[in-house]
Amino acid sequence: SSMAKNGGILAAFALITTGAVTLVQQYTAPKIAIQEKKQLQGLLQQVLPASQYDNDLYLDCTTVNTPQLGPRESYTVYRARRQGKVIALVLQSTAANGYSGNIDMISAVYPDGTVSGVRVTKHNETPGLGDKVETKRSDWIYSFANKQVQGTDDERWAVKKDGGMFDQFTGATITPRAVVTTVKS
Repeated sequence: SSMAKNGGILAAFALITTGAVTLVQQYTAPKIAIQEKKQLQGLLQQVLPASQYDNDLYLDCTTVNTPQLGPRESYTVYRARRQGKVIALVLQSTAANGYSGNIDMISAVYPDGTVSGVRVTKHNETPGLGDKVETKRSDWIYSFANKQVQGTDDERWAVKKDGGMFDQFTGATITPRAVVTTVKS
């Protein structure tokens, strides 16, 4: 019967295709992991220059669960050390109140509350407006460098529209407000 024959051909095709996809995934997974690690290491060096520490941040990290970093269950905190002493932390965080949803970022902070750098790692903000949090779209994200947070009630850590020291984007205040608030906390 032709129906059984066609069913067998379809089953064989599905089996071969599934096998091929599995092989490709197994072959590419290590390469993808290496590229993801390189990308992360590049971001870590952007927020905290490698000349400031002598350890491997990628290996010297821990996970924490605290609402100050955002809504996710856990975040990675990388410890930058010089001669064994922690000189800065690089924190993953999420601004949950972006205009178009979550804004994931990493921030490097010294023990005295001074920010070394901030980079957005993922967002869904409006192209041409909220996407100015990206370094390729605007230099706004660099405005955090060398700014010190003097406690959770530091009113300077807000956008100018709210009386703070950080610029907002024309037509897009929600995104920078979300990023500033999250970095401050």
